[in-house]
Amino acid sequence: TTIRAMTPTETPPIAIGEIGLDYSLRALDKTAQQRLFEAQLQLARERDLPVILHIRKAHDQALQTLQRIPVRGGVAHAFNGTLAQAERYLKRGFKLGFGGVVTHFRATKIRHLAATLPLEAMVVETDAPDMTPAAHRGERNTPAYLPEIVATIAELRGESIERIATQTTTNARQIFNLL
Repeated sequence: TTIRAMTPTETPPIAIGEIGLDYSLRALDKTAQQRLFEAQLQLARERDLPVILHIRKAHDQALQTLQRIPVRGGVAHAFNGTLAQAERYLKRGFKLGFGGVVTHFRATKIRHLAATLPLEAMVVETDAPDMTPAAHRGERNTPAYLPEIVATIAELRGESIERIATQTTTNARQIFNLL
């Protein structure tokens, strides 16, 4: 991998991502994914940057890799793992990303996590153009739908929309060093 120097007018990166492991399709080469994931984590370590993880059906493998190649944290984007996996990410300095899926009544596992995890562990996201909120199924996703995600999380937690919006914004700013 060649890394070029930035010109003085370029904005420095604030994170490395989306990176990760996607074991949802058999045709994808797991060995190649692992090799690339490790190289990307190494780059994040060298640059002292957080990472944005894309993990599908590979949370345990990703967490094992993060144990061997620790980084300064980041976001487990569109988190869909278990409570135990969530706790392992949190111990490694990650926040968990909740998007449109949390608005779907049938997404009971994700809704339970959104209701019970510490609010300081969460960020909201769109994953635009994919993973729309329930009210927009079949449409192109957009950041304009973030208030619906925040409102759903507030309802699940019995907290105000303002509290959810304020804390998840603070969480994102912390992760990406934008305070």
